[in-house]
Amino acid sequence: MAASVVSDKSGGGASLLRPSRVLFLAVLSTAFWSVIFYAHHSAVQGNATMASVLLRPSSFSRPLLTSFRLIGGGLDRCAGRRVYMYELPPRFNAELVRDCRLYSRSMDVCKLVVNDGFGPALPGGGALPERDVYDTDQYMLALIYHARMRRYECLTGDAAAADAVFVPFYAGFDAAMNLMKSDLAARDALPRQLAEWLVRRPEWRAMGGRDHFMVAARPVWDFYRGGDDGWGNALLTYPAIRNTTVLTVEANPWRGIDFGVPFPSHFHPTSDADVLRWQDRMRRRGRRWLWAFAGAPRPGSTKTVRAQIIEQCTASPSCTHFGSSPGHYNSPGRIMELLESAAFCVQPRGDSYTRKSTFDSMLAGCIPVFLHPASAYTQYTWHLPRDYRSYSVFVPHTDVVAGGRNASIEAALRRIPAATVARMREEVIRLIPRITYRDPAATLVTFRDAFDVAVDAVLDRVARRRRAAAEGREYVDVFDGHDSWKHNLLDDGQTQIGPHEFDPYL
Repeated sequence: MAASVVSDKSGGGASLLRPSRVLFLAVLSTAFWSVIFYAHHSAVQGNATMASVLLRPSSFSRPLLTSFRLIGGGLDRCAGRRVYMYELPPRFNAELVRDCRLYSRSMDVCKLVVNDGFGPALPGGGALPERDVYDTDQYMLALIYHARMRRYECLTGDAAAADAVFVPFYAGFDAAMNLMKSDLAARDALPRQLAEWLVRRPEWRAMGGRDHFMVAARPVWDFYRGGDDGWGNALLTYPAIRNTTVLTVEANPWRGIDFGVPFPSHFHPTSDADVLRWQDRMRRRGRRWLWAFAGAPRPGSTKTVRAQIIEQCTASPSCTHFGSSPGHYNSPGRIMELLESAAFCVQPRGDSYTRKSTFDSMLAGCIPVFLHPASAYTQYTWHLPRDYRSYSVFVPHTDVVAGGRNASIEAALRRIPAATVARMREEVIRLIPRITYRDPAATLVTFRDAFDVAVDAVLDRVARRRRAAAEGREYVDVFDGHDSWKHNLLDDGQTQIGPHEFDPYL
């Protein structure tokens, strides 16, 4: 069976969804009822402006290849959106959670897996929303996606009718429990078992896994070890897995199969009204400080400029930061209080390129300031605007680092006109639904949250692959190599890549 993991001899044939007169009528019907629904919703909310901010499609949304269809005179709301979910052997998920004490020696992960990965409920109020607040760990996304998929409105038990197949493997748990092992066979044991299990399934063989997706809820580097040494396991090197779509909190800019999705923050709303109230609150929030930084220094690290950020912030009367203050980093209330008090929040590299704090700051209505394009711009292309200037500021880390230009972060921020700052903050606040993971049991919601955006994008990708297979060709949208990240930044319809402003940093 090991050979079946290393080689990919599966077929990719699939049927093509052909447009029809019925589909045309369905599109007209959908447009009509969308107008009726939107008008009704705005009236119910009593605030057309706020409703439009929450519900209007963003200008950067990926076009979906799916649409509603009429079946037997009724509207099929799941046309092109059906997902089949494997019932994996428990060693791939439930048993990993059961052994949660093995996840970390420095923190109690077992308390964080409760409430389907949201963690313990927190008292609302203060700098936090009034309700639906949890102490959510940044690496619990596999549990969160699994819980959402169990309640997904278009979940089907018929794999043949499904448009995509979800693999609920808790890859991040397995990685965390085994990354420090010197025995590479032990490190790779469960990923290899998963690949072997998948290739034996008829659901996988139907398209060679090209319609499958999974969540690897850690930075991609933990799953991409090449050769017989180095960091991580070999999960994403197996051809059986490379055919799938993998969602990670930090994607590899130079590889093509993984796609970045937002870290979970602390707010998991149960209704549209909860989100609208929070957005309005962040609009009215006074911003005492021009800029802020929530994070500890990284002594001796050459990959971050945190020391320079803290030095500049400490010297400025317009900046606030936690520095090394004990007790702040594990307090969501204190973190949010800091982020909500500033107009701009600096987001340098963390242990890797990305940080959970990026999404905490956006939830707080604070405009993120990035120092490396791989911290957001090449990562979350499904969830954030391609025009990064509409919601963020880019100050190259090479300009700030000692030995570089020693540029002033504050000076760069003060050059931005007040009207531009106001527009950027409004865009950040408008993005809040797209970067939030709602409660799986919520029923009073119409907004598309981070899960919805990701699943829609997966379905769109699978539909393109399925259509290409029906035409006897392979749909190619992933590229390995130096320019891989440029393909993710192309506008729809573009095919050519060339020089890019981020070339010096990537």
